[in-house]
Amino acid sequence: MTSIGVIDDAPQGSFHRKLLIACCGGPFLDGYILSLIGVALIGFAEDIPVSPVEQGLIGAAALVGIFFGATVFGSLTDKIGREKMYALDLTVLVVACALSAFVTAPWQLIVLRVILGLAVGADYPIATSLLTEFTPSKTRGWMIGLSGFAWSVGAMGAFAVGYAVVSISGGYHLWRWLLFSGAVAGVLVVLMRRGIPESPRWLLSKGRVKEAEDVIQAVYGKTVDLSSLEDDSARATAAVSSPWTNLRAIARGGYLKRTVMCGVLYFAQITPQYALYTFGGTILVAAGISGAQAATLGELLMAALFAAGVIPALKLVDIWGRRPMSVVPFALMALPLAALGLWAGAPAWFVVSAFAFYALVSGGPSILEWIYPNELFPTEIRATAVGAAVGISRIGAATGT
Repeated sequence: MTSIGVIDDAPQGSFHRKLLIACCGGPFLDGYILSLIGVALIGFAEDIPVSPVEQGLIGAAALVGIFFGATVFGSLTDKIGREKMYALDLTVLVVACALSAFVTAPWQLIVLRVILGLAVGADYPIATSLLTEFTPSKTRGWMIGLSGFAWSVGAMGAFAVGYAVVSISGGYHLWRWLLFSGAVAGVLVVLMRRGIPESPRWLLSKGRVKEAEDVIQAVYGKTVDLSSLEDDSARATAAVSSPWTNLRAIARGGYLKRTVMCGVLYFAQITPQYALYTFGGTILVAAGISGAQAATLGELLMAALFAAGVIPALKLVDIWGRRPMSVVPFALMALPLAALGLWAGAPAWFVVSAFAFYALVSGGPSILEWIYPNELFPTEIRATAVGAAVGISRIGAATGT
């Protein structure tokens, strides 16, 4: 990453807080929209005839969309800029969520879920790249890591809203309103993103030095001379000139190893996590936990534990380091999953304990999947690398589910 002292050494201020909240909006919406479908789909199936295959396609459609949205639009973001894509992707998400409330056939919901996935997938590389490129170096780790926490909060919010609506209404017949709630949340995030400027690092990487200096002046109130970095930015622009060139760049030379490492890390972390979010409540019911909404409460419990596991990781990632925060938690995560696999008839207390332990120790990898690709790749291909890691992870998410 090009060193710009006024950005790297800046104290955390109101602009950084606004940017952090706005950038975490994308992962929050991902967690909310992907999780809420599990509750809404029950009411959808009661009102509209849907086959088991179509239910599976509705569940998987967003994952397919995220795969293509992250890989394609991540590369495009490096080409045309973060600001242009920053609000557009979530505007598409808001429209798709709103239209979901008016579907009359399974194929319509499947198509809209793919579009939602495209928008959410595009937002990952856009928002995290912008956050990385504006964040002071001392707080970069935990601020990027908060994106993972935002995902868990979004999932918690979805299950809490679903539980509340079903409890108050006495059934799942308000599923259209549940789907529409994603549009409301999306509008709020779009409004929060108003006024966020283009990344000075990206402008510099494109040789637009004067514009980069103007953004720094507007945000930090300081006049800087970046002309000494102009030659480096010109070379970077010449080396990476198109989205397809970007994708080739992360798949060759020293960058290939980084791409594989980031993709495998994300793949390994997300594969069991999505399965637990999807079927965790069902597994808990099968283990002997009963009640009218036991499955929803079980999913809410899983989301809360995942969120709780992220909190200590946000601090430890800068104290302990990146590598230990990936290796040690993965070793610990394997223990409860292996125990559940070996003891298929385990009692409810053991199943709940194993899930709880897994969720709590998974915090480290869940934030490193954001931190690593943003820190290991230069500005001109950063969003491409993030998008590739997200795309690889969704293969694991679909497989695990």
